[in-house]
Amino acid sequence: MRPYLLLAPLILLGILFLLGVGNALIQSLGYIPAFGMTDLTLEYYKQVFSNPTLIASVKVSLVIAVVSSVLAAIFGVLLCAALVMNGYVRDRIVQAIKIPILIPHTIVALFMIMFLSQNGLLARILFHMGLITAQDGFPMLLYDTNHIGIILAYLWKEIPFVAYFVLALMTSINSTLGEAAENLGASGIRSFFHITLPLCMPAVNKALLIIFAFSFGAYELPFLLGATIPKALPVQAYVEYIHPDLRHRAYAMAMNGVMLLITLGISGMYYLLSRKTERMNGEQRG
Repeated sequence: MRPYLLLAPLILLGILFLLGVGNALIQSLGYIPAFGMTDLTLEYYKQVFSNPTLIASVKVSLVIAVVSSVLAAIFGVLLCAALVMNGYVRDRIVQAIKIPILIPHTIVALFMIMFLSQNGLLARILFHMGLITAQDGFPMLLYDTNHIGIILAYLWKEIPFVAYFVLALMTSINSTLGEAAENLGASGIRSFFHITLPLCMPAVNKALLIIFAFSFGAYELPFLLGATIPKALPVQAYVEYIHPDLRHRAYAMAMNGVMLLITLGISGMYYLLSRKTERMNGEQRG
């Protein structure tokens, strides 16, 4: 019984989580007896995909998630490669890149406001250097429909995550197969792009899916740094949830249902990549 007793808190939390998800899905179908809503319907999901405001929210979340996760994967791999090639895999630099991973997103948003707003530190430095002559001369990076501030905030956290996620695997491959290729006459760059990087791609893809799922469903940064209109999907869902007309709660739950379905799809892709990696490792051992 000891394993079950040790797992009891996790099992309890898992049950509570599933009950919450189930209740949200039922409410997304319009069944909220406390508000006089007792008919199951897909009308709220249809509204999500037909209402221009809600469609814009879905697009905003997808753009932020896709751009930030792809750029984070690219620059994270480059950072990881720089650490591996220069022998910094056990150096203090590796410990330093963990810092952005540990800082909460709310604090990151405050950093972005302090540094990148039009009256922030960077704008003041440029003003004193004579590069801009007024406050509006600094580009609008925050609260803009281009979502640059949100993407930069995600990149600050996600690039180190990708680098740290891939570091151990890339170090192992580079110290064995990479060095063997270089001993046979391949250049370091060719060895990296033809041997090390392809073998690291399963780990890179996993990291990309993880940060895509998180940034798509995250609330803090889009709420604190995003434009007023259109809002990201999690922010719009919260707006619908606190709407004075309590019947709008079904719209909020439908939007949460859309996020859940997309996240489940990403989880399925992550599972398939994991199985594929395990099969490849098994074949190599065989």
